[in-house]
Amino acid sequence: MLIQYGQELGDYLYDVFVAKFDFWLAFGLIAQLLFTARFLVQWISSERAGKSVVPMAFWFFSMGGGLMTLIYGIAKREPVIILGQAMATIIYVRNIMLIIKSHARGSESVPN
Repeated sequence: MLIQYGQELGDYLYDVFVAKFDFWLAFGLIAQLLFTARFLVQWISSERAGKSVVPMAFWFFSMGGGLMTLIYGIAKREPVIILGQAMATIIYVRNIMLIIKSHARGSESVPN
């Protein structure tokens, strides 16, 4: 029984990752890696600061991975991915805009 499940799992993984490998699968995997990298950036930044922080790079990785995943969803005609990533990408862009605006305000108030 276990051997049969192992063989079926192997067949499934081969079908998904090898037999059906194409440009869009590679694109989607790269998008997911970019999106996942944001957590590594946030974790490393927090460890260095000794507290939980969200660096600007987190939002850039979120936006890049989110946009790529959105493109992947559109190409694959996946409505769940399209809706989720379209909304999330708006939030990522808005956070970047707020951070840039905050930094600009902060530099204006610093005396020379």
